[in-house]
Amino acid sequence: MQVFTHPDCARHVTPPGHPERVGRLEAVERGLRGIPVERRECPMGEEAEVLRCHPSGYLARVKAAVPREAWAQLDGDTFLSPGSYDAAMRAVGGICAAVDAVVSGEAKTAFVAGRPPGHHAERETPMGFCLFGTVAIGAKRALDHHGLSRVAIVDFDVHHGNGTQDLLWDEGRCLFVSSHQMPLYPGSGRPEERGAEGQILNLPLQAGSGGRAMREVYEGAVFPALAEWKPELLLISAGFDAHADDPLAGLEWLAEDYRWLTDRLCDFAGGRVVSTLEGGYDLDALAASVAAHVAVLEERGR
Repeated sequence: MQVFTHPDCARHVTPPGHPERVGRLEAVERGLRGIPVERRECPMGEEAEVLRCHPSGYLARVKAAVPREAWAQLDGDTFLSPGSYDAAMRAVGGICAAVDAVVSGEAKTAFVAGRPPGHHAERETPMGFCLFGTVAIGAKRALDHHGLSRVAIVDFDVHHGNGTQDLLWDEGRCLFVSSHQMPLYPGSGRPEERGAEGQILNLPLQAGSGGRAMREVYEGAVFPALAEWKPELLLISAGFDAHADDPLAGLEWLAEDYRWLTDRLCDFAGGRVVSTLEGGYDLDALAASVAAHVAVLEERGR
């Protein structure tokens, strides 16, 4: 199993008190401690990869907004610091390199520990701490560069992956599944949002419903959908903010729930799985959840 990281991802610095902070990467490193993974550096992402999902005008607008010092604010909770663009492009490069490694057979599983996260970034709108749609870019690389015909994304972040949905709304070769608390930011993710070809599956969960309700939904809806889709590659938007200790939501999951879910997801796509970090804002809960998630990816990737 390969883990992709880069010091540049710590150069995306948010204002004091912001939940998406550099300390998240330190918590991820704590979670990875003792797990025998193969370390790789995220290469700098290529603009051509971003353009698979975002128009050139949007890319230019984000680059131009990067400040020389302090912060630039793109929306109510999305900020840029001088190192933010390079950090985001390392996350893009990481997901592309991880997809390349898994599709080529160099690795069976991979985890990209990058930031900022990506699943809220819409085609022309940065939001929810996110600049570029990292996991959607990874899916498009698998489809368009490697020639796969069926890819799936499972997003278990507590917030709906509205950006991934927007970027892949017309992409009939990619099944997108999102489980998320509702009502909650960003307010999208209703079951009737199905995509241009019916390839989007949204599964709202109630606050306080816990891991048992999650398991029922995945057993009853997600796993059958994946079995029918028969993906050649599975990507995971791995947000750990559904944890009971997370300050931004209330699904009440535990680290053991992430362990169970990761293990079951590895039953699909021949076990070829690429996971990328999304949310998770209580640092101890993030460390424990990453440890559970990556330990399973390592075991299943042997």
